[in-house]
Amino acid sequence: MLQVLDAAAIRRWAAVSVQTLSAQREAIDRINVFPVADGDTGSNLLGTMRAALEALLRAPVDERSETGAALTVLAKGALAGARGNSGVIVSQMLRGLAESLRDVDQAGADDLAKALVRAAELASEAVAEPRAGTMLTVLTACAAGARRNRSGVLHEVTAAAARAASEALALTPQQLDVLAEAGVVDAGGRGVLVLLESLVTVVNERDEPVVPYSTSQPSPVAAREAGSTEFGYEVMYLLDSTTGEKAGHLRETLTTLGDCVSVVGDGDGLWTVHVHCNDVGAAIEAGIETGRPHRIMVARFADAEGVPSRFGRARVVVIPARGAGIAALFRTEGALVLEIGPNDEPDVWDLLNLITSTGASHVTVLPGDEGLMGIADEAAARAVAGGQDVIVVPCASPVQALAALAVHDPARRAGDDVVAMAEASAGTRRGELVVASEDAITWIGPCRAGDLLGFADGDVMRIEHGPVDASKIVRGACAIVDRMLAAGGELVTALLGADAPDSLSDDLERYLRREYPAAEFVAYRGGQRDNVVMLGVE
Repeated sequence: MLQVLDAAAIRRWAAVSVQTLSAQREAIDRINVFPVADGDTGSNLLGTMRAALEALLRAPVDERSETGAALTVLAKGALAGARGNSGVIVSQMLRGLAESLRDVDQAGADDLAKALVRAAELASEAVAEPRAGTMLTVLTACAAGARRNRSGVLHEVTAAAARAASEALALTPQQLDVLAEAGVVDAGGRGVLVLLESLVTVVNERDEPVVPYSTSQPSPVAAREAGSTEFGYEVMYLLDSTTGEKAGHLRETLTTLGDCVSVVGDGDGLWTVHVHCNDVGAAIEAGIETGRPHRIMVARFADAEGVPSRFGRARVVVIPARGAGIAALFRTEGALVLEIGPNDEPDVWDLLNLITSTGASHVTVLPGDEGLMGIADEAAARAVAGGQDVIVVPCASPVQALAALAVHDPARRAGDDVVAMAEASAGTRRGELVVASEDAITWIGPCRAGDLLGFADGDVMRIEHGPVDASKIVRGACAIVDRMLAAGGELVTALLGADAPDSLSDDLERYLRREYPAAEFVAYRGGQRDNVVMLGVE
């Protein structure tokens, strides 16, 4: 087995990928139903990787003699020859690998894990409105799987990445209703898995492509909870823009299509619709004629014996997160994320849909924000009523959610894992710098709009009078760290906001190295708009 990836291994990976995509092209084309059922995803991926391989084979020796250089040529060739949306995403995946390994001659296990994270980030940035259940979901899971493997052994990290991608691919029909209706997994995600399986082949030094992880997945399967065995599907959706009278007519229509019909409202214009039927399209069309159906979920009932429940996996962690940067960070760490835009209002139904669509019997929710605790509790209560085991771990800040996620261990008993995450969150002190939006009186004195306020564990502990500049931000951040480290701590985490100066991370690291040499420091670009920086001390 290979211990490192060198330029020769990269060339073989590209060749095996082309060979395997060629063999599976028609199969991938057949399951291509999203975003457009044009049956060409396999062909597009094959064309893109062929262009990448040809560019690598034509490149001068000095431009392809090192790992990073070979990947750079591959990425440029893929971009120049990209076919379709899936081809563009793969080109960005290759670009991320190349950027991360630019100066690397031979890439080890840790190098590859970091490179896969960067590959997932750039691929996501290539899509204006990323959707769960696509090849981006599979790429993100692959990166998280590689990061979680701490063995330092190349073939184990590669296998972990492919295995995580396979598990994510199997769940794509539960995230996109069009896949569920067609009974297929995402075609682009399957293509990503082919690339990873090809890498497994190369790292294991096999002569022929191997498929160690299943790429043929059934549609989502649910246990039949009640009703006649003549109906094979469960259809559920939310409905609004209708009236009580129309909802009554919908109930009558659905009764002619199947059984276990329920159309119930919340008294405020929102209705939940449920039916067991065979004609999935008719059930959804009836909803369209009645109002506006959304959050549509379709599951096929178990036809064979031995399927114990409707849950496809044991445990997941779900996090609602404000801002793209923080959401991307949580995804990298393996969580399923409900991303809340800067101008969006938190929606309990969005979070509930994510929880139920995971297909997990046990879900841990990390709110990561005091303002999101309410919707997390409500979504959890509704999911529990539907048969899932959902626990909300109190987290008042993203830094506390990060601390909880860092100790998450799927191999532990669920109860023990929740306790460990709760202890990690509670043991993380939090601070932040915020620019005051209006004049106010704090318990340490008055502040004016535009002043810089320093908070430690929710209390104002410092005021830097405006106007705000880089030096005041650095001074305020150091003061917060001093306050929190006074009680001890080994790790300081900083989430840099959109308005944080570029030098803040370096300035904080220098300060900590000088004043607290035993403390570790890590910083991430969170990009949040509601504060300049968030700080955590563990």
